[in-house]
Amino acid sequence: MTGVARGDIHYAKSGDLSIAYTVFGDGPDLLVAPGFISHLDLIWEERLDAHFFSRLASFRRVITFDKRATGLSDPAAHAPTLEECVDDMRAVMEAAGSERADVFGISEGGTMAMLLAAAHPDRVNALALYGTFARLLEAPDYPSGVSAQQLGKLAEISTAGWGEGVGLGAWAPSRQNDAELRQWWARLQRVAASPGMVRNIFALYPELDIREVLPAIQAPTLVLHRRGDRMVDIAMGRYLAGHIPGAKLVELEGTDHLFFTGDADVVLDEIQEFLTGVRPQPLVERVLATVLFTDIVGSTQRAADLGDERWLELLHSHDTVVRRQLDRFQGREVNTMGDGFMATFDGPARAIRCATAIRDAVRAIGLEVRAGLHTGEVELSDGDVAGIAVHLAARVAAAAREGEVLVSRTVVDLVAGSGLVFVGRGEHTLKGVPGEWELYAVEG
Repeated sequence: MTGVARGDIHYAKSGDLSIAYTVFGDGPDLLVAPGFISHLDLIWEERLDAHFFSRLASFRRVITFDKRATGLSDPAAHAPTLEECVDDMRAVMEAAGSERADVFGISEGGTMAMLLAAAHPDRVNALALYGTFARLLEAPDYPSGVSAQQLGKLAEISTAGWGEGVGLGAWAPSRQNDAELRQWWARLQRVAASPGMVRNIFALYPELDIREVLPAIQAPTLVLHRRGDRMVDIAMGRYLAGHIPGAKLVELEGTDHLFFTGDADVVLDEIQEFLTGVRPQPLVERVLATVLFTDIVGSTQRAADLGDERWLELLHSHDTVVRRQLDRFQGREVNTMGDGFMATFDGPARAIRCATAIRDAVRAIGLEVRAGLHTGEVELSDGDVAGIAVHLAARVAAAAREGEVLVSRTVVDLVAGSGLVFVGRGEHTLKGVPGEWELYAVEG
């Protein structure tokens, strides 16, 4: 999703404090209440986060803010109470010229969004909630909560490693080995809140309990929750749906708590359909592309030999090397799969040279890879790539030997005259693909 201009940063006066907010997109108003921490500038520096907000802005005028004491808003001596948060949300709406809005509450932001909807029904058209809760601590009549010991341990771990990217594996298990996201996550921690404020926020969590408020919510409500969420158990989402009158619960697959990781477009599809009545159809574009797959040889054994910490360090170096070569040869990273990459190129010769450069560069850090390429028509949809050409490239890569760059006959024919030299590897039967396929290894 591109073409959405990021909004300027403004400040709304709420009591004695100034609350940073921004507005972007077109359509009816959507107030987004952020979760644990946020920073309005950093939204646009992480591509997954930017994609999420750009999708929202494609069908709504988005208004979002940093809570007091976090991000670009004024500092405060204590973590904001729910009452203060609701006051700040109203102040932001007034400053943005919004009399009524749909409201989207993320994690902790969902709690303040529910209180706003209950206390000020004239300001809320509809309520969408993601990964949120009415209460965090367990109680005799609330077994889905966490224990005080668990919450205290989480606070201790978070503050001890704050600013270093701590907690990404719990917040977004699907991206725990994503070095670039970890760097952004660490920066977000440093600029969004101090360790002392984080301690204050965790100290406030045991006091949060809005269960008695839920029956008073009149706005149509959508409750979204991932079944494997490691930070907020899905039982808390089910509780909300069971106690908010008429609420619709959608249980999503996945383990991530971060709203913009995992299959975030499914989250967005549900929100868009709930608010607009129309579920977006994926835009499919068919183009000719060369698809590259790479894979580290013997990764399981290397990981066992090195141990988790050293292996993750080596894997980070590998990912950095691969991305550097993809940038150099104008490749587009599509996905990472464990210890391998999938990328596309608009030229097969450049793709081959990139593959050999990756092989040589990772060899310098003590790793061996295999690579496979095929050129064919692919389907582009919401940043993903599909089609028989993708399957073929994956099967070609699986047939490659250690340190080998293997290509299909189609690739060889397309790079005639390029100076690249190939060695025949005979005909192969590729799993799931009919017929026999001539494969060639790149020489040199």
